[in-house]
Amino acid sequence: MTAQHSRRARVGAKDVVVIGGGIGGLATSALLAREGHRVTLLEKQDEVGGRAGSWEQDGFRFDTGPSWYLMPEVIDHFFTLMGTSAAEQLELVRLDPGYRVIFEEGFDAVDVPADREAVTKLFESMEEGAGAQLSKYLDSAEDAYEIAKKRFLYSTFQSFLPFIRPDVLKRLPRIGTLLLQPLQSFVEKQFKDPRIQQILGYPAVFLGSSPFDAPSMYHLMSHLDLDDGVLYPMGGFTTLIEAMRRVATEAGVEIRTGASVVSIDTDARTPGRSPLDRQVATVRAVTYRTAGTTTSIAADIVVSAADLHHTETTLLPENLQTYPEKYWQKRVPGPSALLLYLGVRGALPQLEHHTLLFTTDWRDNFGRIFGKETSVPSPASLYVCRPSATDDSVAPEGHENVFVLVPIPADVGIGKGGLERGGDPRVEDLADAVIGQISEWAGIPDLAERIVVRRSYGPQDFADDLNAWRGTSLGPAHILKQSAFFRGSNRSAKVGNLFYAGSSTVPGIGIPMCLISAELIVKRLRGDVSTGPLPEPAAG
Repeated sequence: MTAQHSRRARVGAKDVVVIGGGIGGLATSALLAREGHRVTLLEKQDEVGGRAGSWEQDGFRFDTGPSWYLMPEVIDHFFTLMGTSAAEQLELVRLDPGYRVIFEEGFDAVDVPADREAVTKLFESMEEGAGAQLSKYLDSAEDAYEIAKKRFLYSTFQSFLPFIRPDVLKRLPRIGTLLLQPLQSFVEKQFKDPRIQQILGYPAVFLGSSPFDAPSMYHLMSHLDLDDGVLYPMGGFTTLIEAMRRVATEAGVEIRTGASVVSIDTDARTPGRSPLDRQVATVRAVTYRTAGTTTSIAADIVVSAADLHHTETTLLPENLQTYPEKYWQKRVPGPSALLLYLGVRGALPQLEHHTLLFTTDWRDNFGRIFGKETSVPSPASLYVCRPSATDDSVAPEGHENVFVLVPIPADVGIGKGGLERGGDPRVEDLADAVIGQISEWAGIPDLAERIVVRRSYGPQDFADDLNAWRGTSLGPAHILKQSAFFRGSNRSAKVGNLFYAGSSTVPGIGIPMCLISAELIVKRLRGDVSTGPLPEPAAG
């Protein structure tokens, strides 16, 4: 791959600086180096990965963020563009059951199996007629997913002409309905059992939203976990980061960690451009600080895969901000989260690899997170990951690795976490309550006594470590006015050759979306206004 890179470094190659070494930044730097550009990646932390980081303690290795491997074809497509494949880079296993759901009261736990036929039988056992209805629901979800992938997810929205296609036009009435109707009401019209409603509504959280606010277009998420199933990369999601770093450096990317960017530097732009173009400056350099030393690196192109609010309001002067503070005052943040990393002595068969705990009062739970007057839900609907159920490498023998995510309001005032109860009191008290809730609901009465490693992580940590707007754990929520072309451009309107990637911009939140955001940068620079994925290189 290095040889290929050197052959492609050609006349017209640009000096590119990518800010942020998370999924979006790694993918962007790799693809642009593959295009033949000279790319430097600047990452604030000592390791790349961003939200998809890794932490080790006493023989435990924790993924610090993403833990659901969905849309595998998007991940494989990225690696194929880099001249390899996911199969070559990762050892993927299919989880069966895909996940377990534990309800607050009145119902037994439900294991959601890994294939559509089994899920259909499960739903029929929960509600008469729900099996046949689920088949229709998943057919609709698959159709929505395929049209989204073909026409919307890979679009930079520079031109709307590609949307005037027969496959879009014939679906316009249905697309309109799916965009205007909330996911929760869409599900309620088709299923009466509250357990089914929750299973089909909860994926909105993966999009940083609530089933009461997310458009029902996002019922396509059920196609991903109930049709396609859930995979897991052995060794954890850190192996995905390692693979992405590997292909990036092999393509020629220079990665500088511990490099905290302090400004995107510009020159005044030559007048005479189109009056429709409001760009008044162009990038010339990026200034960053590392180990007490300030350095400036020249750049023909800058791509910020850092938090968009931070990029715009901190790294640029006010007169060059496309999205100034007043813009953000009208935006809706996704949730923040309490994260717990727990090393537990002994086995935990009560928990699957993925386990969801759902409260009975669904509306109250989400209202506390997303309402005008927010508060931390108690008890809370939450998610538990036990990767040691599948992977022996993430915990010492005789122990379990447990990761807990509790969606909470995006409020840095809740505080920050720490190691062994070293976080702020409000965060640690919430952590105690959550451990108690899991203990009671899952039937693990001695859970707290068996914890040998404990680390908490709160909204202030997201702000400090990731420069996350309002301490969000994911980014701006995927409500209608913050989805697709409403989400905001991946190009600065005021600074030439400044672009954006990652979860803050199009197409949105999650590992696959961040990979696609990187591809959209390539399309921007190529002037490609098509709506599908980039063509893959010919085999061989």
